[in-house]
Amino acid sequence: MSQVRRLPQSLATKTARLSALAAFGIGAYCAKSYLFPTGHSESNETPVMFTGFGFTTLRLQNVRAENHNTKRLVFEFPDKNTRSGLSLTSTLLTFSRPNGRWLPVVRPYTPISDLNQQGTLELLVKRYPNGKASTHIHSLVPGDSLTFLTALKGFSWVPNQYPQVYAIAGGAGITPIYQLIRGILDNPNDKTKIKLVFGVNSEQDLLLRDELEEYKTRFPGRFDYVYAVSQLEGEKEGFKKGYVTEELLKGVVVEKCKGAKVFVCGPPAMEHSLTRKQGVLDRLGFEKEQVYKF
Repeated sequence: MSQVRRLPQSLATKTARLSALAAFGIGAYCAKSYLFPTGHSESNETPVMFTGFGFTTLRLQNVRAENHNTKRLVFEFPDKNTRSGLSLTSTLLTFSRPNGRWLPVVRPYTPISDLNQQGTLELLVKRYPNGKASTHIHSLVPGDSLTFLTALKGFSWVPNQYPQVYAIAGGAGITPIYQLIRGILDNPNDKTKIKLVFGVNSEQDLLLRDELEEYKTRFPGRFDYVYAVSQLEGEKEGFKKGYVTEELLKGVVVEKCKGAKVFVCGPPAMEHSLTRKQGVLDRLGFEKEQVYKF
């Protein structure tokens, strides 16, 4: 018999805050829409999909499996010339009501597609045991729709602000990290170097592997990665058997910490061990302001 998994305290608190934000925002949005109807002015600029707080429902165009528990879902905009309007490292707050539930479920997901891409937006969603939102999203088929509540801004990235970025991801935490990586490397004016450490249980859990390896081929002097795989079979270039540990990171952080920025996203236990006071990154010499946790 499987055990019921409880949300970690930090994740439960974050989810509760998002639900409260959604409840408040729904009321505020309805009042604003009633009192202050919004008009659309003509503009020569490319129209954007997400401009503020409010319900946006998009049709699922296609879906395919990334691995045994993760799917890639492409949603289409009503106007094929529209772009998302999202800034780098933004997430989208989804709003759904799974079958059998009275109350809606609100969860944030990070797009993995080019944010300036016109006509569509792509999400990478991992299904968790007893995950209400992820299970519902995985049940969608082309032609179904998903509602988005608002965009949530993340770290305000400025090109060339840091000469070196260290990105540490665990499992599905690769999505905001990947959005940042592609945003930096696809910008010809940004010369930032990136080193990624990606921790997973098995090789099949290496989400976005093809995309990451393509970036390494295209930017050999600027982008590199280490895959930390706890259940690794045999020895492979770019792979380390085990977890994201202080010893592993010592081999990655070969340059001086001064001036670098570290981005972390993964399971709560991993994030805590890395970012807490006197944690791994602290012991490696990184100051608190150098570390950003998605």
